[in-house]
Amino acid sequence: MKRLIDAREGRPWIDPVSYGRRSPGARGRLGPAAYEAIARTTARAPEVMVKVTGGGRSVGKVRDSIDYFHRQGELEIETDDGFRLRGKGVEKELVKDWELQLESWRARTPYSGKPGRRSPRLVHNLMFSMPAGTPPQKVLAAVRKFGTEKFAGNHRYAMVLHTDQKHPHVHMWVKVMGDNGRKLRIDKATLRAWRHDFAKYLRELGVAANATDRVTRGVTKPQKLDGIYRANMRKDSHHMIGRAERVGSELLKGDLKIEPAKSQMMKTREALRSGWLAIGEQLKSEGRFALADQVKAFLRNLPEVRTEKEGIAAAILERARQASIGESLNQVKEREVRPSR
Repeated sequence: MKRLIDAREGRPWIDPVSYGRRSPGARGRLGPAAYEAIARTTARAPEVMVKVTGGGRSVGKVRDSIDYFHRQGELEIETDDGFRLRGKGVEKELVKDWELQLESWRARTPYSGKPGRRSPRLVHNLMFSMPAGTPPQKVLAAVRKFGTEKFAGNHRYAMVLHTDQKHPHVHMWVKVMGDNGRKLRIDKATLRAWRHDFAKYLRELGVAANATDRVTRGVTKPQKLDGIYRANMRKDSHHMIGRAERVGSELLKGDLKIEPAKSQMMKTREALRSGWLAIGEQLKSEGRFALADQVKAFLRNLPEVRTEKEGIAAAILERARQASIGESLNQVKEREVRPSR
């Protein structure tokens, strides 16, 4: 299991599973940072999202991305040097200012004539998101600070705020090649640290925000590839439609086959529960009784362990139940309005 990490110091605050396995004599006091992390997690503070959504490998692709996300000039783009850009065609000026045509030529030269080799990315596309109800301008302010802390003076970047969906989010374009001649490389550890920093900047603005891994929170819903996720949100995911049809067929036959991954998920959940119980006992020993009670409540309300198939089956059955209720209500209404003889 991943750990709750203090990204500034690179040390673990708390690891629920490993903590449950340690002997009592090996435990030191948790400390203020751990108390705060436990309180946020068990109170289910809103979780931040930071993800890489792609990146342009050509000047044209970068222009198209910027044009799309700033809605053909309708939305305002904020640049790393503080300028506000709005209107059609500003993406062309941005690409020119970042000298991406030159970078494209430099990047393409080693790949010319080599079939199957793709040119490297010129720009990384990042997305920073918070759940519905978060003040959009504070999300933008936190991303603004993030850009200043991580990229200013080396990697050029620009961003745009989106409020057309329930969850406010910011799209950011970051030039891969830095002024120091080094490329920006993003791996899982980088994204994990970025989530912690983004959450920290939001908390500094008075916004409740957390950055823990899914397993620590007891979430078992599998993550989807970005393309599948987006298609599912648009209700036109062929992958999910196919899954639902197969699950529906098994339900009709009365033979829902449980996926093999369920047993491992149950083992992970049991390890998580044991770890949180050990943390609760440690909190009691340190006189943190209210926080220990909060851990107990958190454990009582952990979501049910479900595979994706079980989740789809539950959704199908619930929809059928709602349809049955609706049909029954319509029958009652018909009887009420039917004239008596």
